[in-house]
Amino acid sequence: MAKGKYEEWLTVEGLLKLEAWARNGLTDEQIANNMGISVATLYNYKRDHLEILESLKRGKEVVDIEVENALLKRALGYTFTEVTKERIYNKETEQAEFVVTKEVIKEVQPDTTAQIFWLKNRKPDEWRDKKETELSGELKMPSITISK
Repeated sequence: MAKGKYEEWLTVEGLLKLEAWARNGLTDEQIANNMGISVATLYNYKRDHLEILESLKRGKEVVDIEVENALLKRALGYTFTEVTKERIYNKETEQAEFVVTKEVIKEVQPDTTAQIFWLKNRKPDEWRDKKETELSGELKMPSITISK
């Protein structure tokens, strides 16, 4: 594949490559570099070729969903099983092998920072720091006379 020609990126293989790079978290600058073009050219490709734009969007959506899920998991807390393995010599097989010696269920406490971030972004009217208050009506000021 010759680098820098948009036609090669419109093929099934080219579009899959673009989607994979986006899914792997590469920025537009890094993707353009991988394609052998400038970022400005990539923006032109995205503007002129819907297939390229859609392929990059699909890849980025996957990563966005994974990050959202990780943030939610961290905000709510979770448990996991920690498995400890030790290398033990097996006399029957005359080989060393790893054997599970301990399993411990551990708990990660909910993270209040993740909760605040989630709520401020998902429910901004209820959770933003700055509340806006609207006043209505008239404000009358008494007239003041200044004499010399």
